Amino acid sequence: MTVERLRHIPGIGVDKMGDAADAAGSAEMLRLENLDTDIAPPREAIAATRAAINRDDANSYLPFFGIDALRQAACARLGETTGVSYDWKSQCVISAGGLSGILNALLAMLEPGDEVIITDPAYAGLLNRIRLAGGVPRLVPLAVIDGGWRLDLEALAKAANDKTKAVLTMSPSMPSGIVHTRAEWEAIADVVRRTGAWLLHDAAMERILFTGEPVIHPASLDGLAERTVSVGCVSKEYRMIGWRVGWVTGPRAIMNDIGLVSLSNVVCQVGIAMPGAAAAITAPNDGIAAATAKWRARRDVILDELAGLPVVRPDGGWSLLIDTVALGMKPADASRLLFDKGLIAATPMTGWGDEARAGRYLRFVFANEPVKRLTGIGERVRRAWGV
Repeated sequence: MTVERLRHIPGIGVDKMGDAADAAGSAEMLRLENLDTDIAPPREAIAATRAAINRDDANSYLPFFGIDALRQAACARLGETTGVSYDWKSQCVISAGGLSGILNALLAMLEPGDEVIITDPAYAGLLNRIRLAGGVPRLVPLAVIDGGWRLDLEALAKAANDKTKAVLTMSPSMPSGIVHTRAEWEAIADVVRRTGAWLLHDAAMERILFTGEPVIHPASLDGLAERTVSVGCVSKEYRMIGWRVGWVTGPRAIMNDIGLVSLSNVVCQVGIAMPGAAAAITAPNDGIAAATAKWRARRDVILDELAGLPVVRPDGGWSLLIDTVALGMKPADASRLLFDKGLIAATPMTGWGDEARAGRYLRFVFANEPVKRLTGIGERVRRAWGV
């Protein structure tokens, strides 16, 4: 019998699609189902990790909140982005990956029944962690305008109420790739100010931007530093998925509780991975700009190849969405046809928001396939779908 906290938590679909693609064993299969990337991590990160394997202090539970060098580097990076000074000893806890940090923060923020405002569509893993923490996702729709995503500001304002305890943001967001404009950030900030809610920001992809605009971090907005908890990681920007290292940084008023949850949940981080993470953040050339240029080129190939189909342009991140319902197919059926007839693995957005909205879409991840392999994807998609 399923316990109550799991009753409304579906799977994310990625695991099943990934398992099917692995089982197919075809070198021709385009792997667009999972947030992996083929672009290498910074060289300094790999060297530091190799060295850590032979270090006794890296084979330890201690320090429970993460090594000093990594906490210092995470705070320095956030300070450069926001213009806010963070004390690494009292305002930063290292987590076992970014999503572990998100869950720890939610557990420290929410009472059962509290609402968390989040966009629709949103990453199913974020929605499910809200539910695991006893919260209720309050979905605010994204609208398709001029071929890209925009936040419905009227719906955002209406979503705020006396049950709102947190606003969970991500920009660029997964899976949509929306990058919030300053006007959208100001509207989000207004909700935080009016409700007294926490702003929990998933910063995993904040510098993977295709807009040419600078990063806008919510803690840099007037009055929001004391309400913003930021969660970063090395998984996406630094291409270090297997390291499972993240960091939670925020105001002292909440960080003690987040630290307590961290001790009670995962206990500690991956010891041999933290030196590599610190090396990545402090590397003279972290490779983020060069990687972002490659990811943008891959996005552009897909957009060009699928021109005329209901694809929504992402302005950052690793993935894009296509509205298969507009083509007369449920996303699960469209995914099956692509897999069987086009040798393309892609995940339906079932459970990634409201089924009438997010449930219309199929996701293509462009982080793990080079331009050469993506060339010709339009013909494969049209042949598989008969469009």
